[in-house]
Amino acid sequence: MAKIKPQALLLQSKKKKGPSGISVPTIMLYGLIVAVMMFFLFATYRHWSRRSMIQTQDDLSSTEGENMFIEHKRSDVNGPTYASITTSKGLITVELYKDGSPDIVDEFVDFCQKGHFKGMRFNRVIKHFVIHGSKVDKPEGTEDWTSRGKHYSRLDTSLKHEAFMLGTSKTNHEGGGFDLFITTAPIPDLNDKINVFGRVIKGEDIVQEIEEVDTDDHYRPKTPVQINEVTLKYSI
Repeated sequence: MAKIKPQALLLQSKKKKGPSGISVPTIMLYGLIVAVMMFFLFATYRHWSRRSMIQTQDDLSSTEGENMFIEHKRSDVNGPTYASITTSKGLITVELYKDGSPDIVDEFVDFCQKGHFKGMRFNRVIKHFVIHGSKVDKPEGTEDWTSRGKHYSRLDTSLKHEAFMLGTSKTNHEGGGFDLFITTAPIPDLNDKINVFGRVIKGEDIVQEIEEVDTDDHYRPKTPVQINEVTLKYSI
């Protein structure tokens, strides 16, 4: 058997050895590729995630907007339900009887929008009966009201107005326009004089404070008490 020379053995040994390892530039290249892929995946995820969130918010906003629009339309159709009467003594809040007295409520709303009640005085204050606001002062009509107030116990009590009811005269609103009555006690059978179209739900103490002011022989307050403003409301 022939002997292999040392030089041949050395060459043969070098041929059997594999590569010593992956080079640093190759590792860096692979790492860069992986980083780019991860960044791309993260950016894609973030984009679609934000898009989904924006779409959800848009859907919610659209739904809320539609609901608000529907509610606004309902309010426009039904009209205001309440009114805040700001007086020189304080605030009185009334609920309007839209179902029971729709025509009167509509007329009241119309006068409110025209600013009719600004500066209107309570020119009749009759204790345990009514306070009356009007822009027309007719002393000759007071006796009839006070007479009914003094003798209301003799009237038929099957029909009556409770205390703190809001009404207006049944007579045509000419000249002075729309007047206001707020009862301060149950008034039997007052329907032939007043159209009731609401009731006081807040500020009964203000009504009673107005009722207690000093008046002259014609039941006119010695110190003026007036309505500063009436604000219509759809809710309270």
